[in-house]
Amino acid sequence: MAVKSIMIVGVGGQGTLLASRIIGNALIDCGYDVKVSEVHGMSQRGGSVVTYVRYGEEVASPIVEKGGADIIVAFEQLEALRWISYLKPGGKMIINTQKIDPMPVIIGAAAYPEGILDTIKKSGVSYEAIDALSLANEAGNSKAVNVVLLGLMAKHSEIEKETWLKSLRNTVPERFLELNLKAFELGYQK
Repeated sequence: MAVKSIMIVGVGGQGTLLASRIIGNALIDCGYDVKVSEVHGMSQRGGSVVTYVRYGEEVASPIVEKGGADIIVAFEQLEALRWISYLKPGGKMIINTQKIDPMPVIIGAAAYPEGILDTIKKSGVSYEAIDALSLANEAGNSKAVNVVLLGLMAKHSEIEKETWLKSLRNTVPERFLELNLKAFELGYQK
């Protein structure tokens, strides 16, 4: 099997690292060689965060080059636009419609770009956008945005749903498991 690449992009504090662990564990359960790499940037100050997950029969490096991602899961619209050049032709983006102001916008030095989803659509990229924040709130906690997005990504994957659920059960702390299983299901059903 050719090596496949998933990128998870977002803002510090959105749970990108937990999402990458859940994905990695599911892929390992399927028998793939899996490499995960995390790039933090200014993650503790709400800066851009990207996680690479690569899997296949044998994976040499965890890094995804521009034009090399099969899937990009964007936890926020501006991050989707920022990383779009990493999607390979024929790849797919899963995008949370939520907008989180970066520091230049917060301090008034810049404006949040308008029409991001229209720009992405005009680029010809295949994507599915959902309001993961509302679904996370429906599940019981706004911090479950990451797992809502994983649910949607899982629906489009070749991996069986039960494998994803097993990975959630083995990765998420017990006290948050019920909430995250509900969040996953809400994303999966979209």
